[in-house]
Amino acid sequence: MDMDDLRDRLLAGERRALARAITLVESGRADHRAQTLQLLEGLKGPVAMADKPALRIGLSGTPGVGKSTFIEAFGMMLTAQGLKVAVLAVDPSSARSGGSILGDKTRMERLSRDKNAFIRPSPSQSHLGGVARRTREAIDLCEAAGFDVILIETVGVGQSETMVAEMCDLFMLLLAPAGGDELQGVKRGIMEMADILLINKADGELKRQAVRTCADYAGALRLLRKRPQDPEGFPKALTVSAVEEDGLEKAWEEMKTLAEWRRETGHFAGRRAEQARFWFEAEVRDGLLARLRAPSARQAMSALAQKVAEGKLSPGNAAQTMLADHLQT
Repeated sequence: MDMDDLRDRLLAGERRALARAITLVESGRADHRAQTLQLLEGLKGPVAMADKPALRIGLSGTPGVGKSTFIEAFGMMLTAQGLKVAVLAVDPSSARSGGSILGDKTRMERLSRDKNAFIRPSPSQSHLGGVARRTREAIDLCEAAGFDVILIETVGVGQSETMVAEMCDLFMLLLAPAGGDELQGVKRGIMEMADILLINKADGELKRQAVRTCADYAGALRLLRKRPQDPEGFPKALTVSAVEEDGLEKAWEEMKTLAEWRRETGHFAGRRAEQARFWFEAEVRDGLLARLRAPSARQAMSALAQKVAEGKLSPGNAAQTMLADHLQT
């Protein structure tokens, strides 16, 4: 594969080139990984010189809250304004086969037909954090292809669903009304990371309950410690209806207000620099773990584990031996 040709087609906004580049990024083959790094390095200059980077919006929420419905309605509203929207949706994978249904293009039928939208579902492949392992690099590719807004949909809320906050500029948490003891049910950690809480399904019989739930969350947010990256009034809670497409414009205005404030105050660029450092350290950790998955390392670990099981070696000493033999420079 000619990386220079793929890079040029990607920068020209060719959708097929983008799809092919993301497939390359998601591949587990060593030769594909080398090509991926070559491609990403070639994109750094043109993307860095762009007038305005894409707005990366992470979206998480409890299963069944209507994330796909919201993204479709929100994406259609953005494309109607002339914006180019990319959706990176992550589906939970089978622990047995590693595959997943990847049904987001089916669920977002209208948006998938929009010429200004690009939807890419990916399997999580048991990767913690609610996102696929290479989602961050797929975001870089979408930004290089000229998309204005990149929406990253996670698997769903859980203890590890905060990784998306390390790859987006704004983090939205989608919640449902009348969900019982919601304030106890959602982890405090993910609430502290959210920039805007969106109470979905604020229509029909649930509308009154949604307004009440929104007020409860607004009160809870006021109890959280103020973050330096937030202007006055943020984070905040809003009601939306993806079905009736109500409240979407208001939510978008609030997102733009927050993003613009962060750009003007330097928090936007500072946060991206922090994220780049975070992912560098994550790549180093992944590389070290990959060494331990090599056949020779697995064989040595098995032999040491047997000695530990027989009581001939303590777990600590066995670990020190393993690390000294297989992780030395």
